[in-house]
Amino acid sequence: MPTKNLKDLPKIRNRSTYLYVEHARIDQEAKAIAIHNADGVTPIPCAGLALLMLGPGTRITHAAVLALAGNGCMVAWCGEEGVRFYASGQGTTRSAERLLHQARLCSRQSTRLKVVRRMYEMRFGDPLPANLTLQQIRGKEGARVRDAYARIALETGVAWSGRGYNRGEWGKADAVNRALSAANACLYGVCHAAIVAAGYSPGLGFIHTGKQLSFVYDIADLYKTDITVPAAFHAAADSAKGVERDARYRCRDFFQKERLLDRILVDIERVLEVPPEPGDGPAPDYDGDPALPGGLWDPETGEVEGGKSYEAPEAGSKEE
Repeated sequence: MPTKNLKDLPKIRNRSTYLYVEHARIDQEAKAIAIHNADGVTPIPCAGLALLMLGPGTRITHAAVLALAGNGCMVAWCGEEGVRFYASGQGTTRSAERLLHQARLCSRQSTRLKVVRRMYEMRFGDPLPANLTLQQIRGKEGARVRDAYARIALETGVAWSGRGYNRGEWGKADAVNRALSAANACLYGVCHAAIVAAGYSPGLGFIHTGKQLSFVYDIADLYKTDITVPAAFHAAADSAKGVERDARYRCRDFFQKERLLDRILVDIERVLEVPPEPGDGPAPDYDGDPALPGGLWDPETGEVEGGKSYEAPEAGSKEE
């Protein structure tokens, strides 16, 4: 199981959550970056940024990407208004410790179910009865989400008929659904940045499955009713036009108010804090040198030391 020492986690909690840029050129400037657009030149201290989202019409230089990577800022290429995600850069950690721990929990049904229950309990705020099936838990979750939408709709006065839109006819969706999509895209981006920065896989989900961002969706769902749903409904209530932009700005403020970057990595550690199963061996001793390629997989011992010369036994001889 990964270390419990939170000092070992990447130091992203004090950073700005994200910056979305479109129709601009991004260059390196000193040890930071600069954004060139119609409004002029804006210097950005990338050491204080967790995620840079690049929208349509954006050009970025090799030197700028190098500066961002060196400061542990994740770069994500996305669609207009940040709604669609296309690609991302690498996070800060080079250790596979947390990734392997996540993979062990995800690939075993008993431990995966423990993680799933823990994620739902974090949404409810209370322990779930042990006799509830996963289908019953999902039913309770559906009721919780419907109640959350109904409360915020009543509070803001925004008409709510359900979640839904057609990607091919984006403009025909009502304002609140467009705002929800934009707000959730920001939340996914920030969760993705935190997950990759800590060394986990965004694709190894527990509740969600089958997508490259399944674990991102798992973690983001812990915060939607507290952050993106209020941001989207308030944007739809106050903005006749440009609800997507307003929703992103409100998300930025909500992320800061709710101290989202303080919470994400701690919450991930919490949901994946599952005790070893009977018969599990000791956790591997992970090498702290990020430049070394690591050990070699062995079907009998699990791992052997890399960089050694292993000789095959002669035919007919017995191994000691």
